[in-house]
Amino acid sequence: MKKTATRLADGRELIYYDARDDAVRDAVDQRPLDPIATRSEIRHDRLLGDRVAIASHRQARTYHPPADECPLCPSREGRHSEIPASDYDVVVFENRFPSLAGDSGRCEVVCFTSDHAASFADLDAEQAALVLDAWTDRTAELAQHPAVEQVFCFENRGKEIGVTLGHPHGQIYGYPFVTPRTQLMLRSLGEHREATGRNLFDDVVADELADGRRVVLDGEHWVAFVPYAAHWPYEVHLYPKRRVPDLPALDEAARTEFPQMYLELLKRFDRIFGEGEPPTPYISAWHQAPYRLTDRGEFALHLELFTIRRTSGKLKFLAGSESGMNVFINDVPPEAAAERLREVASK
Repeated sequence: MKKTATRLADGRELIYYDARDDAVRDAVDQRPLDPIATRSEIRHDRLLGDRVAIASHRQARTYHPPADECPLCPSREGRHSEIPASDYDVVVFENRFPSLAGDSGRCEVVCFTSDHAASFADLDAEQAALVLDAWTDRTAELAQHPAVEQVFCFENRGKEIGVTLGHPHGQIYGYPFVTPRTQLMLRSLGEHREATGRNLFDDVVADELADGRRVVLDGEHWVAFVPYAAHWPYEVHLYPKRRVPDLPALDEAARTEFPQMYLELLKRFDRIFGEGEPPTPYISAWHQAPYRLTDRGEFALHLELFTIRRTSGKLKFLAGSESGMNVFINDVPPEAAAERLREVASK
């Protein structure tokens, strides 16, 4: 992998990740952009104890542009985009409309491919491995950012999820705090260690492997399963079998196997509802250990992949119980979801 860093016309950082070591990236952003001056504010909810980012400038962000005006496609004659080069492998750049900025953290965009019509599932194993390299590098870099306590790499796919740009891409958030969801995991982790003397993540993975009914893919270095108490109609958790706290800690064997496992999961997600259905909307989210934990090694890196589609043509909405009280009601039994995901395996 070759990494080349540059700056866009407004001062934002852009980084090319190339599979070829001899790639040359010297294109200059030709757009007449003013220096970036976005700010966000983090407010504390005294009742719930969590935090909310206030980012009013995001109201002006690009919204469903036509394909020939996509800001994530390579630049071409007469049409300059966020990527100055005429082609690219993988690109990461600072978000022009960030939810977190300055002392409030950092937001980055990850373009998985220059092909506007593709999706992550269309990538080959080499390209998917390059994306993993980019996620890993950005995680390590953002760990050094003075305002960042936790790094979150994720992809939203589909208009139903709220995606406003159709080009295959994801995002990376560098939060200036430990997120509420991670705080809940850490609380359960500590309680389990105190009660049993064992690691909760290890026990969850061991229990799912022993039960077997919810296992979707079982590789040499990774295992994917529908969790026992899945919140979403179709939800899969992907764990490395050797517990590590974050992406940089993965060994070479796990890094090599990951693309095949992950691409297969994404392809199965697109087959869940049968032929002729539109692509399955999903969220794919990496959970990594925060940086200021006393014992980061207790946390287990894992990826959570889920869709809000519950059946053909119907979405799972976060209605009264979910939105009002954070109590999920799942219409699809986890065992049935796992069985369906095994049925649609690649031939």
